[in-house]
Amino acid sequence: MRDGAHPRLRTLEPPGRYCLIFTEKAEKMLADLTTGASGVIVGAILGLVGGGGSILAVPLLVYMVGIASPHVAIGTGAIAVAMSALANLGLHARAGNVKWRCAIAFSMAGVAGALTGAHFAKMVDGQRLLLLFGVLMLVVGIAMLQPRKDNGVGTIRLDSESALHLLPRLAGIGLAVGLMSGFFGIGGGFLIVPGLMLATKMPLKNAIGTSLVSVAAFGASTAASYALSGLIDWRIAAIFVAGGLLGGLAGVALGKKLAGQKFLLNYIFAAIVIAAGLYVSVRGYMAM
Repeated sequence: MRDGAHPRLRTLEPPGRYCLIFTEKAEKMLADLTTGASGVIVGAILGLVGGGGSILAVPLLVYMVGIASPHVAIGTGAIAVAMSALANLGLHARAGNVKWRCAIAFSMAGVAGALTGAHFAKMVDGQRLLLLFGVLMLVVGIAMLQPRKDNGVGTIRLDSESALHLLPRLAGIGLAVGLMSGFFGIGGGFLIVPGLMLATKMPLKNAIGTSLVSVAAFGASTAASYALSGLIDWRIAAIFVAGGLLGGLAGVALGKKLAGQKFLLNYIFAAIVIAAGLYVSVRGYMAM
């Protein structure tokens, strides 16, 4: 036997290597649990208050999950935005709240805007993008504190007679909202809903249901743009979405029990968005 070494002894690995492997596995498991918990938070908020939770996806992915690149966080979060919108769309479609022709017209123009917005966002420094995202969160939070007025007309319909005046409005507003949605990687429901009401005068419940088609389309378009640039962490995206589905079920169940406290829940969530917006803005500014 060469060098007199025992054959089994020669195959032993240094103890430090096993410690390193164990540490890496523990860190990976912790990251997965944190990602799942973040998804549960977003899904629960969506199920509880009916929207808005997706705007917390990027801050959670950056500061809680620990994704180093804001661009990867935006691309990964866009998948969650699209999936959560699709999950809620089914409920509204069965309730007859979706104006499909208006949704398609709005979304087609918006997708072009979302792709353009995502293209330019990837050119912006990540920390500067986070700063802008934080400012946007402040605007959204403040907007959520304002009561929504419902002066819509339930009989609105996009057909050959109304297309002449409805299509330009739907396309113009859809393009503008899609641009912002793609730039920040958000669903943009807080802009889509009033945009649809402004363009068509449809009731609030129809605007909310119809908006989900655009939210899903804008999120998918943004995610596709980032995916082509290699700016999506697919493992984190899958775990985040799975957590979101579980959180959504819990949020819906809890929402039924707290139905009488809907306005209070909205105000609490608005305060959370404002606080998170301040935190993201400060962190983004300090990192520049």
